[in-house]
Amino acid sequence: MDNLFKKKEISDLLTHTSGTKSLGSFDLTLMGIGTIIGTGIMVLTGIVAAKNAGPSIIFSFILAGIICGIVALCYAELGSALPISGSIYTYTYVSIGEFVAFLTGWCVLSIYLLSVAAVANSWTSYFGNFLDLFNLSIPKNLTNIPGKGGIMNLPAICVVLLITWLVSRGTKESKKVNNLMVLVKLCVIFLFIVVGSFYVKPSNWTPFFPFGIHGVITGAASVFFSFIGFDAIATSAEEVKNPQRDLAFGIIASLLISTVLYIGVCLVMTGVVPFKELNVPDAMAYVLKISGANLVSEIISLGAIIGMLAVILACIYASTRILFVMSRDQLLPRKFSSVHAQSNVPTFSTYAVGTIGAILAGFIDLKLLTNLVNISALLTFIMVTISLMILRKTKPELKRSFKVPFVPILPLITLICCIGLMINLPLTTWILFLVWLVLGMGVYLIYRKWGHS
Repeated sequence: MDNLFKKKEISDLLTHTSGTKSLGSFDLTLMGIGTIIGTGIMVLTGIVAAKNAGPSIIFSFILAGIICGIVALCYAELGSALPISGSIYTYTYVSIGEFVAFLTGWCVLSIYLLSVAAVANSWTSYFGNFLDLFNLSIPKNLTNIPGKGGIMNLPAICVVLLITWLVSRGTKESKKVNNLMVLVKLCVIFLFIVVGSFYVKPSNWTPFFPFGIHGVITGAASVFFSFIGFDAIATSAEEVKNPQRDLAFGIIASLLISTVLYIGVCLVMTGVVPFKELNVPDAMAYVLKISGANLVSEIISLGAIIGMLAVILACIYASTRILFVMSRDQLLPRKFSSVHAQSNVPTFSTYAVGTIGAILAGFIDLKLLTNLVNISALLTFIMVTISLMILRKTKPELKRSFKVPFVPILPLITLICCIGLMINLPLTTWILFLVWLVLGMGVYLIYRKWGHS
């Protein structure tokens, strides 16, 4: 059990290549937007506004966006210096050591697995509304999880398995579909903002801070899930044509565009309907339906059905790449890094992720899923800032096409803010998260001792 903190040599990492470089800055930006813009904007905006922040939810998004923005700058620098798949797992392996890297990768894996489930879970609500247009419906016990009186969320299970199959077809094929779905989703959001603005009643914004500053901070901790996604860009580094340039551009551009869209949607949503009425899983469609814009509401539902698929696709893609790299480093069974001869895709990892994601989507509550994603993401973001500061000190010779300003002050402020948001998450979330970490420690120690024998 010696040398738990041995570090990976950068020269060894840079020799790895996926063999397929098909992603450019435009693809990466759409991938980031595709992952960021999903359940957060279409579901959590209404739920968090109703329960935590009211109209001041825009400041919750701004606060979370600023913190994520600084973290995104850290990702951009690290990604340009280490254009290797694995994202923060790889960065911590180089800067801190193997054991911490494994637990970080374990957390990143949970982020994407749980995100797949959370998005698929909420996708069912929009799908159900769309079926209502044709007087069709799925039995309630097949759309509700056991905790809500049902048997399972069957549509969520099916849609995860469908996207899993698509990802298994290869990067080029899934990229084309992803870009199309993201463009559809953006059109839907713009349509909501434009049409919804005609129904805004400024009186609905009063009081603007119904839960005070505490509500804004609690809301920021809850909506942090909404910004998770730019990390998916960093996980694909080995498949990027020009990683030194394109990674930084894709990460920063996708985050900026997404933040502006979140603010626009929140202003319209809380301006059209009193915030207390927004505790629904299909908030965007609901707001327009209440206003009488039924046709646009139907278009929103259809667009959400298509657009949210892009989030599931990007999360499955990112999680398989994390598994691939950890397996390649011999911290997980080699089966996870085996690739299909024709598609060059880690097929076993893809179907493993899809199966687990489908099970979680079919049986676990959305709010619990999102809170677990939030706490895992906040911890990994802390590790990003720490890795950046360590590598600035220990590896100043690394070629960096992008550099974060005001180091170490800016990363330290971000680290403190992340800890503050973690403290505001529920106790249940902390308990389940610690259980996940202990499980990860067990997997690491057991596989390290007997996995290679």
